[in-house]
Amino acid sequence: MSTRIEKCQGRLTVYFEDPFWVGVFERIENGKLSAAKVTFGAEPKDYEVQEFINRHYYHLQFSPAIKTDVKDVKKNPKRAQRDAKKQTLENGIGTKSQQALKLQQEQNKLVRKERSKMEREAESDRLFELKQQKKKEKHRGH
Repeated sequence: MSTRIEKCQGRLTVYFEDPFWVGVFERIENGKLSAAKVTFGAEPKDYEVQEFINRHYYHLQFSPAIKTDVKDVKKNPKRAQRDAKKQTLENGIGTKSQQALKLQQEQNKLVRKERSKMEREAESDRLFELKQQKKKEKHRGH
């Protein structure tokens, strides 16, 4: 029996996107990256972020996974902190994450369009039936 160990990496980037504070959760599994975006509103405290992760992480809607390069490098924590700060100052969130979030946004848009189309059709069918009933009642009245 062979066991395959799956490696999963995660990262959370919190930054200010006028007028709100936003968090982007990135998850890399099997060389594929997926992301989820959360709007915090006011600047969250560290303990509030930790509480959010504990309560809501498994309910996040992650984007479809896209292929990415996984670099397995051990970093000094201080170096990692400096790099994260520099990265957010340069361009906010990573482009792969942005691609993943964009893909999720497009899929949500398609689902919304389909749902609203069905609701419109159902409403027009309902109105048609209503008109038919009124016609029948009018003919019965004569």
